[in-house]
Amino acid sequence: MNRSFRPLGLFLAAAGTALVFPSGCAAPSAPSSEPLIARFFLEAHPSEAGRPVTLPESGVTITILPKPVVMEFDLVDADVAEVSLGQCLLFKLTPAAAQDLYRLTGTSQGRRLVLALNDTVIGARRIDRPFDDGTIATFVEVPDATLPELAMRLKATSADIRRTLSRER
Repeated sequence: MNRSFRPLGLFLAAAGTALVFPSGCAAPSAPSSEPLIARFFLEAHPSEAGRPVTLPESGVTITILPKPVVMEFDLVDADVAEVSLGQCLLFKLTPAAAQDLYRLTGTSQGRRLVLALNDTVIGARRIDRPFDDGTIATFVEVPDATLPELAMRLKATSADIRRTLSRER
């Protein structure tokens, strides 16, 4: 299955702003060095207050809780992974965040984790089991060709955050 999406909608750019690329145009060739902040939000239960967000390509609207459940300082690494359905982003968490994620996914099966990069929602992953390996693999609604740059920027941002946190201690 080809998970590529044509660049018709809004794509991520530096500092959470968006650029519009007409169909058929390529993204800028020079990778951005701007930070790319990843946060995961939990889908709200119907009885919980939340805010609706809409995925850019599919148009799926999901109501999420306002507070992220995984934040940028919970991430250790990001990479592109090839799975049976295509390419996705794979996030590796700190040991403490991995434990929290395991508990959360154990009690929240059927709900979705929604990924936002620089406050722009680009993907969602249904919780079908407890995530016990400290990783989150999620498909995103951007072209597959942009995934390596996204992963590289996520890694760089994660490393910068870890350096800053270690200096503050």
